[in-house]
Amino acid sequence: MFDPKHPPQNLDDIRALMADLPKADETARDAVIAREPQLTKPEGSLGRLEEISLWLAEWQGNPRPRANRPRVTIFAGSHGVCDQGVSAFPASVNQQMVENFINGGAAINQICKAVDAELRVMEVALEIPTNDFSREAAMLDEDCAEAMAFGMSAVETGLDVFVPGEMGIGNTTAAAAISHALFGGTPEDWTGRGTGIDDSTLALKTRVVGDAVILHRHQMRDGLEVLRCVGGREIAAMAGAILAARLQRVPVVLDGYVSCAAAAALYHVRQDALDHCLVGHLSSEPGHRNLVEKLGKKPLLDFNMRLGEGSGAALTLPLLRAAAACHNDMATFDTAHVSKRDNY
Repeated sequence: MFDPKHPPQNLDDIRALMADLPKADETARDAVIAREPQLTKPEGSLGRLEEISLWLAEWQGNPRPRANRPRVTIFAGSHGVCDQGVSAFPASVNQQMVENFINGGAAINQICKAVDAELRVMEVALEIPTNDFSREAAMLDEDCAEAMAFGMSAVETGLDVFVPGEMGIGNTTAAAAISHALFGGTPEDWTGRGTGIDDSTLALKTRVVGDAVILHRHQMRDGLEVLRCVGGREIAAMAGAILAARLQRVPVVLDGYVSCAAAAALYHVRQDALDHCLVGHLSSEPGHRNLVEKLGKKPLLDFNMRLGEGSGAALTLPLLRAAAACHNDMATFDTAHVSKRDNY
């Protein structure tokens, strides 16, 4: 179990934490499965809402699932690979956008207000870019572990749902490199336009992704090493937060490409590491579709979004609340004196 007083010091410490992950609560799951057919509706008629209520219950360890205290946390980091010209925006936008989040001016601020979710912003050594991973590993072992430990501190006992978001110019390049390193294929399979780059920049970005994976291939023995070599501090922090949520039985809704790339590093270590996670939406970034398929997930929404910030995942929170409310508060056939089909 993660002890904030004794955070992991290196990636082997992270691996040790991952060796003993809690499983879904079978008692809560069985209670939900038993109650669901008694509710006043045709069996299975609420579709994925029924899946959501079961998922919430089994990971919260509570037969009465809830989504009343959700938190969206934006992790912000800087990427040295931006020196290669892979983004349409300069790295200085990172700090400017963090200030915008703090001042309430970003899209995620409005979405969180609309869906009644708490929003926090955590800078992950924002003033210190990672190394340019086209030339050397993005982080040292202890630096990656430190970023993950920082992310782990974002998840507190008592949260109903956790949504990891991100801000980091250049981080779709890192997400593409992580995905390519973990799942193979070609750099073109994983590399998209990110913030809206032109054709020549896309060609450069694709080449950087492919060359970086070749450069570090002998070091990347597992997902954590991939994260260290071609990731970013904010991506490592998201991975740490996702892991901490699992250790504390907090359900997680993943956002877009970068969020899922962080999760994929854990998945590569243990394929059951993301059982407590749903994917909130399908990003229009082309590599995201490939990635969620590799993770065996089915996004809840497809709104052609590619903003990041946790924005697509945050939009699913009303769906989670609706699923919990239907399961908890619908009448049963007996209490409502409604005849069941099998009574005829």
